[in-house]
Amino acid sequence: MIDELLAWYKNNARDIVWRRGTTPWGVLLSEVMSQQTQVSRVEPQWEAWMERWPTPKDFAKASPDEILRAWGSLGYPRRALRLLDCARAIVEKHGGEVPNTVTDLLALPGVGAYTARAIAAFAYRRRVPVVDTNVRRVLRRYKQAEFHQGNPRAADLAAVEALLPEENAPDVSVALMELGALVCIPEPKCEQCPIQQTCAWQLAGCPKPAEPPKRRTQKFAGTDRQVRGIIMAHLRNHPEASRASIDVLWPDSIQLDRSLFSLLKDGLAEEHTPGKFRLPVV
Repeated sequence: MIDELLAWYKNNARDIVWRRGTTPWGVLLSEVMSQQTQVSRVEPQWEAWMERWPTPKDFAKASPDEILRAWGSLGYPRRALRLLDCARAIVEKHGGEVPNTVTDLLALPGVGAYTARAIAAFAYRRRVPVVDTNVRRVLRRYKQAEFHQGNPRAADLAAVEALLPEENAPDVSVALMELGALVCIPEPKCEQCPIQQTCAWQLAGCPKPAEPPKRRTQKFAGTDRQVRGIIMAHLRNHPEASRASIDVLWPDSIQLDRSLFSLLKDGLAEEHTPGKFRLPVV
């Protein structure tokens, strides 16, 4: 199974910029930026950030407003501020070097279980299981003959670890991810799968549940998230925005007030003088 998977990956993997070679900081940045965001949108931002802030020490010197402007429209801008906290912690506690153990990585602000394992595996080539929704989908079909699944669970880590060889485990991990992203998708392309012959789901006759769960599509239009994004875009373009200029951005004044207040509460905006708003500078 491993040989077939790695051969498939070598011939079919997407050409993603950070896969061509990068630093542990570059891996950390790519993982955080890619959360809930398409890789195609992340790549140009990642390249620009790595050119501007190539190390945690460089990034730690940046101001929040610089970072939020550079973040642009990637979405979920709190990730940008958590990256700043993370870089400062790396400088203060690790001499500016991204730590190489899952335990130390988990202690960094904004680094969760998946991200910590991804950095340990892909930046430092540790043999640790890295499980996202794509890997879990492959796992459930290949090992357990299950068609549908939810988000990754702690129990999946041991199951994926059992698949990893002692050598080149990170290569297998990224190949599993790519297989789940390109072939073992919700409606799978089994004819393209390199491990089809040993897949438990295939051997079981490709069973499907009587009533497959409906896929939820996340609503965006008209939500507070959209309004927050509109306000953030306005603040990126206006270093000092008046309340009057914000009031015309959205017709529902109650929702606008709620969204603006939430940005202030989250530290993504500040009212530096009465009626004047800007991105945070400290």
